[in-house]
Amino acid sequence: MADQLISTADHDTLPGNYVRPEAQRPRLADVLSDASIPVVDLANPDRAKLVSQVGAACRSHGFFQVLNHGVPVELTLSVLAVAHDFFRLPAEEKAKLYSDDPAKKIRLSTSFNVRKETVHNWRDYLRLHCYPLHRYLPDWPSNPPSFSPRKQCWYHRKTEYHSNKGLFIIE
Repeated sequence: MADQLISTADHDTLPGNYVRPEAQRPRLADVLSDASIPVVDLANPDRAKLVSQVGAACRSHGFFQVLNHGVPVELTLSVLAVAHDFFRLPAEEKAKLYSDDPAKKIRLSTSFNVRKETVHNWRDYLRLHCYPLHRYLPDWPSNPPSFSPRKQCWYHRKTEYHSNKGLFIIE
C-alpha cells in the first residue's frame, strides 16, 4: 500500500484515483477574491477583546489568522526543513511508517482514509501524536537525522509555551 504515496513516485500523468468528478470539485467562480480572513493579535493586552474576536471569528468563518503568537520564524523554518528532508527520503525508508489505518497514532499516509475513499486527496502526510511527548516520542522516525528526538523535544518545548499562550484565550 505504500506505493500509493504521492511522494514515492514520479508522475507524468494524474492518477485516476485522484480525479474528482466535476460535481465534487470546488467551483472557483464562487470563491470570493476579496474575502478577508479574521485576524486575532495575541499581543493585545485586552483579554476580553481577544476572547470576543476568537468567538466572532469561529462563528463567522470557523477559523482565523493569529498574529504575534511568538513562534520564532527560525523555528518554523527549521521544522519545514525537517519535513522537506523527511519527504525526500527514499521510498523504502518512508514505507516503514506507512499505514492506511486511520486509528494509528503515528503513521505516514495519503488522503484521509485510503480504505474507504474512492477519490484521494493529492497529499502525503506524517501523523505524529505528541502529547504526552514521552509516550509517543520513542516511536517517532529516526530518519532523516534532522528528525532526531533531541531536536523534536526542543521544538516541542519551544512551541508548548506559545501554544499555552494561545489556549488561555479559549479557557
